[in-house]
Amino acid sequence: MASTADFRNGLIIKFKNDLYSIVSFQHVKPGKGGAFVRSTLKNLKTGKVLDNTFRSGEKVDTVRVERKKFQYLYRESDSLVCMDSETYEQMNIPNSLLGDGVNFLKESEELDILFNETEIISVEIPVFTYLKVIETEPGFKGDTATGAVKSAKLETGIQINVPLFIEEGDLLKVDTRTGAYAERVKS
Repeated sequence: MASTADFRNGLIIKFKNDLYSIVSFQHVKPGKGGAFVRSTLKNLKTGKVLDNTFRSGEKVDTVRVERKKFQYLYRESDSLVCMDSETYEQMNIPNSLLGDGVNFLKESEELDILFNETEIISVEIPVFTYLKVIETEPGFKGDTATGAVKSAKLETGIQINVPLFIEEGDLLKVDTRTGAYAERVKS
């Protein structure tokens, strides 16, 4: 149990029967009335962000969350088999906890998994990943229309839009949050 005086960015609290991370907060002392804390909270399961106002000194339940590094080993039907980097224990993690990010994971990639005791709260994958283009149409000289894109299939099987100059075998930096091409990497 803590009060609003203990708020800090990243603190995990139980609010409306869900777990939220405090993204930002501001203590406000208006000329009239009592002080309050304006906060931005992020739901750890859904990722939705909401703004909420707490009365100054209001009690909130804090949750102790443990962050562990895991290595993604392989896919098994609708889950990923991952290994704890410290204990080498293997664990199946449902694809649903990763959302669309599961399509950008390569074997042996590192993940951060947040636990509340033994329950998995969320899985964080790297923001950027490096993937090789295995199939795309050739770009032709003169195809230089600004912002023109073509489809490319990456080594994980996902299709993304890339600029016309990208060729098969190129290594790309891809944003896993949006699935967008970021840049071509020199190999």
